Amino acid sequence: MVSILIIHGPNLNLLGSRETAIYGAETIEELNQRCHSLASDLGISLEIRQSNSEGEIVDMIQQAARTAKGIVINPGAYTHYSYAIRDAIAAVKLPAVEVHLSNIHAREDFRHKSVIAPVAAGQISGFGAESYLLGLRAIAELLRDAR
Repeated sequence: MVSILIIHGPNLNLLGSRETAIYGAETIEELNQRCHSLASDLGISLEIRQSNSEGEIVDMIQQAARTAKGIVINPGAYTHYSYAIRDAIAAVKLPAVEVHLSNIHAREDFRHKSVIAPVAAGQISGFGAESYLLGLRAIAELLRDAR
């Protein structure tokens, strides 16, 4: 069975209570359950992790090279400046889909640039929690096509 790693970046543990007008009222636990349900429907296994620490996220990506076939990642604010996360994704050579709950291109100017996008297979943003499900479908399809 194909294994996918979902990485939630900083502050995503506060979903449901943090700026709900932007990020929605769904909690991280509810989002994770929806992802697990979709993974089951798609016939893939899923590991989901969250960290507020850039170094821990780099470690997760590096470890994924041994345990997963692809990554769905919401790097949060690290999207805009973490070359360490960008380089880790490039180094492990796993397909990655970058996801965001909000449309980062319709927000503050500093959020418009992603240093992750150039090393990701694609980017999905602006669909709330559905962005994760779309990202999960995309990575599953990418892996199916690679067989």
